[in-house]
Amino acid sequence: MLLAGVSLPLMPGLAMADEAPPAASPQADSAVSQDTNAIIVTARRRAESLQTTPVAITAVSAAMLENKAAVNIGDLQGAAPGLLITQQNSGAQAANLSIRGLTYADIEKSQTPTVGVVVDGVTIGTNTGQLQDAFDIAQIEVLRGPQGTLFGANTIGGVVNITRSKPTMTAGMKAEFTYGRWNTWSGKVIGNFGNGETMGLKLWYFHNQSDGFYHNATYNRPDGGSKGDSFGGTILFKPADSDFTAQFTIENVIQSFTPAVSNLAKTGEVFCAFEPAAECNRNTTTDLYTTFGQPALSNYHAPDATLEMNYSLGSVKLTAITGWRHSAERQTQDFDGSSTDLYYVDRIQNYTQWSQELRAAGNLFQGFDYVIGGFYFNSKYDFKQCSRVFGFSPNTPPCTFDAAPQIENAKSESYAAFADFNWAVVDKVRLSFGGRWSHDYKYLANGFLGAPFPPGSANFSKFTPKVGIDYRPSSDAMVYASWSRGYRSGGFSPRAGDANYATKPFQPETLDSYEVGAKLDLFDHRLNINLAGYISDYKNMQQNTTIPCTCSTGNQTITSNVPGGALIKGIEFDGSLRVSSNFKITASAALMQSHFRRFVVGGLVGTTITPFDYTANRLIYAPTFSGSLSGDYTVPTDFGSVVASASWRHISPYDEQISIASSTAGTTALGSSGQIVSGNDPRVRTVTQDLVDASLTLNFKLNKTDAYVRVFGRNLADIRTTTHAFTVAGLWSFGMALEPRTYGGTIGFKF
Repeated sequence: MLLAGVSLPLMPGLAMADEAPPAASPQADSAVSQDTNAIIVTARRRAESLQTTPVAITAVSAAMLENKAAVNIGDLQGAAPGLLITQQNSGAQAANLSIRGLTYADIEKSQTPTVGVVVDGVTIGTNTGQLQDAFDIAQIEVLRGPQGTLFGANTIGGVVNITRSKPTMTAGMKAEFTYGRWNTWSGKVIGNFGNGETMGLKLWYFHNQSDGFYHNATYNRPDGGSKGDSFGGTILFKPADSDFTAQFTIENVIQSFTPAVSNLAKTGEVFCAFEPAAECNRNTTTDLYTTFGQPALSNYHAPDATLEMNYSLGSVKLTAITGWRHSAERQTQDFDGSSTDLYYVDRIQNYTQWSQELRAAGNLFQGFDYVIGGFYFNSKYDFKQCSRVFGFSPNTPPCTFDAAPQIENAKSESYAAFADFNWAVVDKVRLSFGGRWSHDYKYLANGFLGAPFPPGSANFSKFTPKVGIDYRPSSDAMVYASWSRGYRSGGFSPRAGDANYATKPFQPETLDSYEVGAKLDLFDHRLNINLAGYISDYKNMQQNTTIPCTCSTGNQTITSNVPGGALIKGIEFDGSLRVSSNFKITASAALMQSHFRRFVVGGLVGTTITPFDYTANRLIYAPTFSGSLSGDYTVPTDFGSVVASASWRHISPYDEQISIASSTAGTTALGSSGQIVSGNDPRVRTVTQDLVDASLTLNFKLNKTDAYVRVFGRNLADIRTTTHAFTVAGLWSFGMALEPRTYGGTIGFKF
């Protein structure tokens, strides 16, 4: 991945823009005018240059995504320090995002992610829908560390801030067609219209489909196929002689796919006793790509709408962003992944969210700027899961087999007030500070049809402050220090199988992040060197554990607070070298150490609730080391240019679930008698990933139209491992696989 520029906390990174940056607002730093290559970011809810933004941020432009032949934001995995983005097929467009070891690896919509994905100012409230298409993106900003001040609760790990292209207000079009391995193809087109001054309209249509990279041995056919369509429009209105602008976007995403599951059951787990011997005890690398399960299908419809209005009153800019999103899903899935009909489900769910943000930004006096505002969020969710457990009847629909399906109705409501300030206290020294007060209400009623559990409701409130200071001894150097607090609201366990766990709320979690670092910007912006060190004190950490229950599904997943939380420490490096006007090298690295403190929760031994001590287990989605190296070389020609891009991303092994490799009786970290867990099950651990991607793009002119032809390859080293793996209470285990080596070509044009 080729990064336009990188900055670390309180130290903006030098960015070499690959395309013209957007115009700076009145709040943008004056340094923008001194560097025509400056990239403008909005990470702090005001437009400012990347080099003067006091947050940990990596900026990725549209040109870089195009050169990489990126399909979705998952192609950023491993490219920014401490960032993982993996896909799981238990939900449509579902992503597992992790920043600095903080993640929420689930698709349950009554709970919230730890890393926020924000699209055009609107937060996506669930993991489902976060895996955004890369074609119509103007810029992506990856904010590392808690963003509780400006982005609110449930951004305890960080934020991926996505800005899509705006209507150009003039006639134009961009279109491309791509074909690749696995009979994968896509066609995408964006059209722009307008009068050039006051009105602009952008329309788009994207289509993607693939046969899938799995092979189902039971039916001797490809598995894991998908087909998706996204279409919509944006209207931009700028009245003449007015400081008012309004932009309204409406779109719809329609997707269907086959949720393939790889069987990871082993001898000793219950399901393995009923499955053919060849389908058990399989490895977690090459065996993943052969499946045996029954046919399954997911259908997903997700319309959304966004309205952003801005009005400038002299030095004060007022902004209002209204967002609405809805999703309707129905997904069948053979979770045991074998040819024997053991655990097949039909999940029916609907989710709706509505949000409103109001804010003001400006300068109180020379050297002192601010952003203040308020935020409201509301969501509703209903869910029904019919389960065919040990049915041995693959032709019987789950909702016919299951007379008492699992049901769930959830509501949430949040509101907040926030403020963020910059104050140049003396020459070369700036103080950044702010805070946010958040209130969250959670309601959950779940259980089984005909026998629901009593509903649970709870309120949670928290103030999350932030303070930082940076010192610039010269225009080429900066040192900094910061402290910030993140907050993730509490709630209820949606997969609880009995009333005791269903009505018991888990509490909010917080993270205190301490950061120091330095940055050098040398040789007339040709060389960036960024260093940062951080310590994250994770308190009341929320973790899922799966235990048996006397219910129709046979197991329940419980969310508990880790009494001692966790400690995460890391060192990050990133930088770029502009060797020449045509050749750029970018590199990054992240070294991270993490461990739990007194992780003791209740589990079942037979029918007795017993303390289980997971303190020795590894945090999930927290690799010890990750790094990247990429190069981008442009050769001018008589007809245009040739761009060669190559990248290498190294990610050390990491675990994907809190689970049990083995346990022995002993004294827990809390001093009680219980079971001491030796670590996570090795089946949920990835292999070392060395991901090599490359592309070659030929840019040329057709009359007055810019055209291009691109060939690309992804995962050229053919690394095979899991992207998501799960063990279920000694019953069975399953996983999903990383896409193996793939390649293809793209043709496109734009004018």
